[in-house]
Amino acid sequence: MNICVVGTGYVGLVTGTCFSEFGLKVTCVDNDEAKIASLQNGRVPFFEPGLEEMVRKNMREGRLSFTTDLSRAVDKALVILIAVGTPPRDDGSADLSYVEEVARAIGTHMNGYKVVVTKSTVPVGTGERIREIILSTRNGAFDFDVVSNPEFLREGSAIEDFMRPDRVVIGASSPQAIAIMKDLYAPLYLIETPFIVTNVESAEMIKYASNAFLAAKVSFINEIANICERVGADVNVVAKGMGHDGRIGSKFLHAGPGYGGSCFPKDTRAITQIARLHGYEFEVVDAVIRVNESQKRRMVEKVRAALGELRGRTIGVLGLSFKPNTDDLRESPATWIVQELIGEGALCRLFDPAALEGARSLFPSAEFCEDAYDAARGADALLLLTEWNQFRNLDFDRLGGLLKAKRLIDLRNVYDPRKMAEIGFEYVGVGRGLEGAGKAEAAPSGPASERRKS
Repeated sequence: MNICVVGTGYVGLVTGTCFSEFGLKVTCVDNDEAKIASLQNGRVPFFEPGLEEMVRKNMREGRLSFTTDLSRAVDKALVILIAVGTPPRDDGSADLSYVEEVARAIGTHMNGYKVVVTKSTVPVGTGERIREIILSTRNGAFDFDVVSNPEFLREGSAIEDFMRPDRVVIGASSPQAIAIMKDLYAPLYLIETPFIVTNVESAEMIKYASNAFLAAKVSFINEIANICERVGADVNVVAKGMGHDGRIGSKFLHAGPGYGGSCFPKDTRAITQIARLHGYEFEVVDAVIRVNESQKRRMVEKVRAALGELRGRTIGVLGLSFKPNTDDLRESPATWIVQELIGEGALCRLFDPAALEGARSLFPSAEFCEDAYDAARGADALLLLTEWNQFRNLDFDRLGGLLKAKRLIDLRNVYDPRKMAEIGFEYVGVGRGLEGAGKAEAAPSGPASERRKS
C-alpha cells in the first residue's frame, strides 16, 4: 500500500518513518525545500533518539522517500495523512490554515478514491471542514473518506510510542475507510494493541481530552508540592503513595517547574476555546493553565530566595529543553525561567545535551558551556531545570571545587535533600518540606578557584 504524509515536522516524520518500518511504501511531502533536501540526504532536522537511523534504513530499502511535489504524492497514494502544524492563535484557538491548505490541494489533485486522515491535533469539527473543502475543490466525482487518527507520541520516546502504543484511535463512518486504516496498523494486532473505532468527532475530542487530563495531573501535583513545602511533607513520597492507587497511576505526578512543549500548552488553551465556542466554560482546565503559569514564577522566586539579589550573580544552568531526550524548546519552563533570571541581571552559564544550538538566538547574553562541570565553573549556584539522565549522577566532589558555593537548586527533584546536606550542599527542591538545607559551604581555595579567575 502507498501512503503519503503531508508535513515533515515531528509528527509527520515519525509517523511516515514508522509506517515505512511496518513495510508500507511512504512518501513524505513538505513545501520546505531545504528541509526536504536535508531529509533526502538522511539528515533529520530535530533530535529524536533512533529516528535518523530508522529514516536512513528505510530510505536504503526503498520504502521511504521525500519530496516537495504534493500532486505526484497524492496521485500515487491511497491514504493521505495530514500532519501539518496547528499553531495557537492569539485567543488560544488552533490555527487550521495549514490543514485547510492541504485539504484544498488534495481536492485539486485527487484522481480516484482516497482516505484523508488527520494526524494533526485539530478541534472537533475539523474533519467535516476538510470534507467540505475537498468537495468544493475536487476535479471530478471521485469518492473519498475523512478519518481522524490522532497521534499520542511523546518526544524522546516517539518510536516506541508508535511501535507499541497504548491504543490506536480511528474516527470514521465508512466501513471501507476503517478497514484500510486497520490494514495500515496490521502489525499492531500481533501485540494485541487496543483499537478504538468511533466517529470522527469523538476521535478528535479524545486527543484534546487526553492532553488536558495529563496537564491537569502536572498542575495538581505542583499544587500539592507547594502545600508540602508549608507543612513539612515530601512531595516525592506523597506522589509515590498516590501513584500506587490504580485509579490514579504514577505517571505525570512529578513536581517541578510546570509543563511545556508543543502539546500541553497549546492543547489546554485550545480545548477551553472549543468549550467557549459552544457556550461552556471549562473551569478545571482554565485553573490548570493558571497554575502552570504561576508555577514558573514560583521557581524564579526559589532562585531569588536562595541567592538574594540576582544582579551580578552567576548561575550554572543544566537543561533547557522542555523534557529530556529532545531538543524542543517550545514553551519550555526552563527557557522562561532563564529569561527571567537574565532579565534580573544574572549571568547564566548554560548547558543542554541537545538544545544548545536552538538556544543561542534566545539568550545572546548567556554563556554556552561544554558540559555540566563547565556550566558550574565560577557559579553561585547550580540550577537543574531538565532531568537528562547524565544529570542524575553528577560528581559533587568535582562540582564542589568548581562552584563558588555548594548550592544546588534542583527544580526536578532528582537528588535526595538529606544526602546533599550530608556532603555539605545547600539544597533547594520543589515540594521537599523536609529539605536539609543550610547555608552553602564556600568552595575551597586552590587550583579550582584559580581556574575560575581565568
